[in-house]
Amino acid sequence: MAESDKPERRARARAAVRKLNENRALLSATKLFRELLPGDSQFGDPLSTAGRKQPELVGKRLAEVTSRRPGVLREAGLSALQVWQALSEAQGRGHGDIKLAIAFTDLVDFSDWALEAGDEAALELLREVGRAIEPPIGAHGGEVVKRLGDGMMAVFPEPSEALDAIVEARQRLSEVTADGYRPRMRAGMHFGQPRKLGGDYLGVDVNIAARVAEEAGPDELLVSDRALAELDADGLQLRKKRRFSVKGVPKDLTVYSVAG
Repeated sequence: MAESDKPERRARARAAVRKLNENRALLSATKLFRELLPGDSQFGDPLSTAGRKQPELVGKRLAEVTSRRPGVLREAGLSALQVWQALSEAQGRGHGDIKLAIAFTDLVDFSDWALEAGDEAALELLREVGRAIEPPIGAHGGEVVKRLGDGMMAVFPEPSEALDAIVEARQRLSEVTADGYRPRMRAGMHFGQPRKLGGDYLGVDVNIAARVAEEAGPDELLVSDRALAELDADGLQLRKKRRFSVKGVPKDLTVYSVAG
């Protein structure tokens, strides 16, 4: 082949690839095919690529690079990553068919104190709080899903492990002090089947756990009846939370204050 013919052949090849990539019928077929594949058929959006695992990182980058020119090649690439993520989650990370204990915590009156103390003091306290309460989570088989300002969300294989972690975290937190403020933690726990999407967990059970935590008082742990059913209640001090009527929570849900 003459050297003069190479640029023309490359141009024809690029044009053919572009035409294939922009073929609307093939694009529609590829999107329909994704519905039949394992995993999240919407993989590639911000929610599904929010994690730190390899499929999410690659998917996020691919989605960003191809965002201005969606086409068949983009969908084909995301299809492969969709299956990769589904297989990864099936090997122990779950996506909606595994029951987990979901726990939320936050610090009582932290925002009011931080407003007066300033950002530097508040940040230093949050670091100390993290060093105090996060190690027990990992030690008891849990995973910190996300940090929410002065609070966090964690998941555990069993409610008993979540309970042990929260009790230990509360004990460790009692040793943390700040000028003009004593950190006190409220916590809530529920047991259900959250949907894992990327690095996050979503769904009704997550919302219930968050609402339960919001109703807890200083140094109090509230657990739903579904979580309590999985615990050995003999060694626990229980008090039924009366008048528990919170938006976004099933009306028949019963909540208990638990002391280990």
